[in-house]
Formats: sequence, structure tokens, C-alpha cells
Amino acid sequence: MKLNVDVLRYLSKDDFRVLTAVEMGMRNHEIVPSELVDRIASLKHGGTYKVLKNLLKHKLVHHDSSKYDGFRLTYLGYDFLAIKTMVNRGVFTAVGRQIGVGKESDIFEVAKEDGSILAMKLHRLGRTSFRAVKSKRDYLRHRRSFNWLYLSRLAALKEFSFMKALEEHGFPVPNAVECNRHCVVMSLIHGYPLVQVRELQSPEVVFERILGLIIHLAEHGLIHCDFNEFNIMIDDEEKVTLIDFPQMVSVSHRNAQMYFDRDVDCIFKFFSKRFNLSLEEKIDNPDNSEEDLEGSSRPCFSSISKSVGFLDKELAASGFTRKEQDDMDKFVEEGKDQDICSDDEEGSAGMDESIVRDVDSLHLLDQPGHIVEGNEEKIEENRQSCEGHLSKPCCEAHFNEDESEENVNDAELVKRLNKQRRRAIAAVHRGGKSIASRNSYKDKGGRSSHNSKIQKQLSSW
Repeated sequence: MKLNVDVLRYLSKDDFRVLTAVEMGMRNHEIVPSELVDRIASLKHGGTYKVLKNLLKHKLVHHDSSKYDGFRLTYLGYDFLAIKTMVNRGVFTAVGRQIGVGKESDIFEVAKEDGSILAMKLHRLGRTSFRAVKSKRDYLRHRRSFNWLYLSRLAALKEFSFMKALEEHGFPVPNAVECNRHCVVMSLIHGYPLVQVRELQSPEVVFERILGLIIHLAEHGLIHCDFNEFNIMIDDEEKVTLIDFPQMVSVSHRNAQMYFDRDVDCIFKFFSKRFNLSLEEKIDNPDNSEEDLEGSSRPCFSSISKSVGFLDKELAASGFTRKEQDDMDKFVEEGKDQDICSDDEEGSAGMDESIVRDVDSLHLLDQPGHIVEGNEEKIEENRQSCEGHLSKPCCEAHFNEDESEENVNDAELVKRLNKQRRRAIAAVHRGGKSIASRNSYKDKGGRSSHNSKIQKQLSSW
């Protein structure tokens, strides 16, 4: 969608308030109901539906009435919210022309109050040219459901953090200025993408410099994963600048060596074809062993020292946290295997207490407020028989005939108590009343109910 900032001039505070309300509602709604937008916006004089109609005319929101009447933000509305926030913070005051477009983002020129020019990158995941985000990127991590606006926000946050950290460690990257939602503002690089360059004064020096960047990143624990001629800027003095960082992973990633070799292959192939460097003998056989690669100038992943820095740990790069999670899961499984016996003992003890409490609950009422005569001795006998049965271990299964008959009676008692408990829980879910205590149930008007039947059955024991 084309960014037309002219509309931004004519939007009022109420328009941005309703836009923000739709954004807040999309945290747990794919389509935000109109009533919820009105309730979140809380305009003083009303008119939320009139504002939504105006936003719909400028394509800042999308209306959907397939299941219910609701709205959702479009990328243009999300752009306006991010730009408005940046302008209020004083990051820039004007938006200029579009200077770049990719499968995941658009790049525009922006101007500060003093006239200096910056670059604004708007992430736009979900385009038809690149929809395999879930399999190609790790923005989701443990999440299952997502929308494209939220994924774009995660990508912008990740790129901003990587750019800040790499700049602090001396890497040739743009200066990260500010980040909000899916928008990242950075310094403007005065150069050209390497793919547009046809001639270099010293291609060998540039080639060695770019390979040094790949090795330097790996020494700090990171792999770019998209290191090619499209993501390398070069100026008139042949100074190299690295861009595009959301897809970076850790050297501890399970596919780290494959990503590293792919980045190296991209550089070797590009320089051998574009600048006719004699690199064919190093890339003709991609299945060379590591010993053969160590003897050549081609960098080898296993020979790189990865103790210079730990940026993957500081930035929680993809692969590092996954490895730690696997180790943690393995440790938890081992702990579960070791604690099986103790868990069984605790579970049996809890069952003993629950059954004893159920036996105590047999002090039921024949009439409200009066204990049934002759039940005290039976209850005491049942308590002793249950406690005697539960105190024996499971492996001692040799009982005489009298004890087996008592165990059968106890099993029937426990079965009836469990049945009573299930019925009481079902009654609570249906809105009925349970018989948890003596005063919790009172038969009004002599009306028979499901609970009174249970009382009569238990009193007959």
C-alpha cells in the first residue's frame, strides 16, 4: 500500500484516538467489534462511528461484517500511528520520497528539524512475495497465533536491538536512532547497494573486507543468514556498510554451519562473476572437506574462535535460547523420572486424606439440624476400615476372606462417595447447590430434590 502522508495533516485527535482504540482491541481480537472500539475510545461527545467512517474512507481501517460488525487496522493506519508518535517525540518533522523497497519492508527519507536526513524503515511482513515468515523467521518463537502487524513489530524490535549492539561493538552498521511499533529510524547511508556496482578500484580489498565481516560476526557469536550483495552498501570510497538484521541467528543454532557456508558462498560467487576474480577453484566443489577448506583462503566455520564476544547471549539470538530450552527440558524429564516414587507416595497420602474427609462427611442430616441416630458407630467402623486398608502397601495383596469382603465393601463405599462428589460438582456447574456442610442445604417446602435422594441413600447405610 502506498504511503500518502498528505492525509496525515487532516486527521484530528479523535481520529488518532479511535485508531489507537482499534490497535488496543487487536491485542485479543482479529476483528475488533464496533462496540468495543467505542468503549475503548470513550470520546467525550460521542461520534465514534462517524470517525470510523472517515478512517475507512482513507483506508486506515478495514471493515468486516462476515461474523459480526468490526474493524481492523491496515498497514497504512499502523504507519500513521508510528509516524505520529515519532513526530511527537521530535525524531523527525517531515517524510520524503521512497528510496527502497524489499520483500519485508519499505524505506523512506525523513527530515529532522535542522534539515538533516535520516532513513525510516517500515516493516511490512505478509506480502504476497514473502509469506513463508513462520518457517523462514523465528519471530513467533513459542506463539501459535499471530497477525502480520504484530510480526512486523517484532521484526522491527529485533532489528533495532541488533543494530544498537553491533554499532556499540564497532561494526559498520547504520546508527540506530529510534524504534516504535514496526518503524525503525536510522542514519542514512550515502552509498549504493553492492548489486548495483559494476566496477571497483580494488575488488580484492573489498572482497577481503567483506569476508572479514562474516568472520568477525561469527567470532561475536552471530551469523547474518542473508549476507549477499543486496544487503551490503558501498560508498564512493569503497567503504562497506552492513544492513538488514532481523534474520540473524546464533552460532549455537543447529543449522549455524549451513547458514555460515551459505553466506560465504554468496560472496564468493558474486565476486567471481561480477568482478572476474580467480575464485573458481575455491567454489567449484561445495562438498570439500573441512581439512581442504582450512588450507585455502575460504573461511571454515569450525576453525573460527567464538570467544571474542557473546552477542547472541546478550540479544537472545535465535538458536541460543533454543539450545538452552532443550537442555532445560532434558533436565526436567530426568527430574520427573527421579521423583516418580515420591509423587506416588504423596498422591496416595492425598487420596487417604480425601477419602477420610469423605467418610467424615457421612454425618448427614435426616432432618435439618438433627443427626441420624445409630450412624455414629457405623461411621467409626467405616473410618477404621478405610484407614486400615489404605495404610497397607500395594504389593501386599494376600488377604483372608473376611478382609476381602471388607475391602469390597470399602471399594463400594469409595465408589459411591466419588459418584456423590461428581454429582455435586455437576450440580454446581448447573447452578445448583451442593451439600458440602450441614447448613448448606435446606429443604424448603418439603420439596424433594436430587440432593435429598443422596442423603436418604447414605442414611440407609
